[in-house]
Amino acid sequence: MIPTTLDWLPIVFVGLMGFSFLIYAILDGYDLGVGVLLPLDNQQQRDTMIYSIGPFWDANETWLVMAIGLLLIAFPKAHSIIFQALYLPTALMLAGLILRGVSFDFRTKAPSTDKKKWDYAFKFGSLLATLSQGYMLGRYITSFEDSWLTLGFSALSAVCVTAGYCFIGAAWLVMKTEGELQRKAAKWAKHTNILMALGIVAVCFTNLLIDQQIMDKWLGGVQAIVLIPITLLLGFTFFTVHRYLGKVPMENDLGCWLPFLAAIMLFILCFCGLAYSFYPYIVPFQLTIFEAASARESLWVIFVGAAVVLPMIIAYTIFSYKVFWGKTTKLNY
Repeated sequence: MIPTTLDWLPIVFVGLMGFSFLIYAILDGYDLGVGVLLPLDNQQQRDTMIYSIGPFWDANETWLVMAIGLLLIAFPKAHSIIFQALYLPTALMLAGLILRGVSFDFRTKAPSTDKKKWDYAFKFGSLLATLSQGYMLGRYITSFEDSWLTLGFSALSAVCVTAGYCFIGAAWLVMKTEGELQRKAAKWAKHTNILMALGIVAVCFTNLLIDQQIMDKWLGGVQAIVLIPITLLLGFTFFTVHRYLGKVPMENDLGCWLPFLAAIMLFILCFCGLAYSFYPYIVPFQLTIFEAASARESLWVIFVGAAVVLPMIIAYTIFSYKVFWGKTTKLNY
């Protein structure tokens, strides 16, 4: 279907939905990564890691609710197809997120002799959620095909997305902590940085090979030239961060924010690459955003609501990070 000049609302809503997913991947990504990285042998370090995400982790999940809500209301046909294909991993992801919420409250907000068990539950819930999200991304990229090759790629995607979350989580800890934990976080970031880079390369090649339309988008004309600066930027970012992490901690904690900023940049570049590859499809090679969109009158109502709610969420997010900025201190409830 060829869009007309009146079909700008579906484009706006897919942009808002994509923005919400991206912010979720960055913000909830680092606290999921911190959860996966919880060490099993050091209670004090586990406490500090939990304190570092305590003021933020619950609000970070608001962006996932926002994104799924926009998908359901603005693109109901796509919502039905996607979650019918991803029913089981979605259920596992929700189970992981619920387990995280329950274990966080019981280990942090109530005196308990079972804090260690709740820490393990938080770690397992985080791991279950990240693996599920990575698997869902792999299934989406491969258009929900049920071959051994696509299922294997989805499993690889699960591992590499988890590594990406661990990388941004470790980068968060480098920025928010000091001493032995900061040095340990730098080592975690170095290792997961490599695995995430391998995952990005695998996804890039799979994207090019999965469909001729994507191949033509990236390599079919002058746009192939754009790949050169993008590739150089990705390589430079990975190399620079890897070198910096080997020198943590720097004098006066110089540049402790650099790994986290680099992680954000990598997430944005990867997300933009996927968005460019699949546009205008919302269900890869099955359904475009114009075919899946709700009635124009419904989109207008949702647009007014989103115009009110979204700035409020952004303002609250900025305010909360401003209030709790700086190195991690003990949480009190």
